[in-house]
Amino acid sequence: MKKEYLLKGLDCANCSAIIQREVAQLEGVRDCAVNLMKQTLSLEVDAAHAAGLTERIAAIVHGHEPDVQVREAAPRGHGAHGEEAEEDDSRRRLLRLAFGALIFVLGALTGGVIPAPAPLRLAVLLAAYVVLGYDVLLRAGKNIVRGHVFDENFLMGLSTVGAFLIGEYPEAVAVMLFYQLGELFQDMAVHRSRRSITELMDLRPEAATVSRNGELSVLPPEEVAVGETILVRPGEKIPLDGVVLSGSSLLDTRALTGESVPRSARPGD
Repeated sequence: MKKEYLLKGLDCANCSAIIQREVAQLEGVRDCAVNLMKQTLSLEVDAAHAAGLTERIAAIVHGHEPDVQVREAAPRGHGAHGEEAEEDDSRRRLLRLAFGALIFVLGALTGGVIPAPAPLRLAVLLAAYVVLGYDVLLRAGKNIVRGHVFDENFLMGLSTVGAFLIGEYPEAVAVMLFYQLGELFQDMAVHRSRRSITELMDLRPEAATVSRNGELSVLPPEEVAVGETILVRPGEKIPLDGVVLSGSSLLDTRALTGESVPRSARPGD
């Protein structure tokens, strides 16, 4: 049986290769492939070993990427909810960073433009730091417990906490703010790239109508042999490269060019 899992948050190529290798070694798994760009894990498994497969895969994934969410992929055509959830998450992150930045500006002005005692200034900047960087510190702590110490979360926590200890409070908050903004913009760019690639992959036809011994059979394109004749009805996608034997039409060439430009096709093309 075939299964597909969504690995939300997976962005490490090396970890993807390790996860693919370890999942492929699970009992009953015949074939396994991780698509980093689409954040999916596709595999074939014997039905007798399908029980508890999700838990075993999640254990492998979390052993290398603790923050990655593992769940079975939604059926085709039901992915819009996931897109909306990811966009909502980005909006929440942006609002949190905006709120933290506002507190940071208030703390930076406290003691200078806004007269206030030093403890109050420290309290405001510390509040801004917690709002902006609590998740970074939390991930760093979890990774340390799992034995993954020197990652970017640990280094960001070390540098900013060190800045607080030497009295450079605004600098500590500013570093965390710019780091979080950079992570947010990177995630948004990666999300847009993944969405574009997914839309392009959706242009790929999933079946071909083959003429064999006077009968028409619908098969996956990879099962069509070289030299066979396929039938493409009006409105269908071209499943494979070939030469037009009969008929003429205008073809949508966006799968090749990225633009929906009609192109004439006649016998011999």
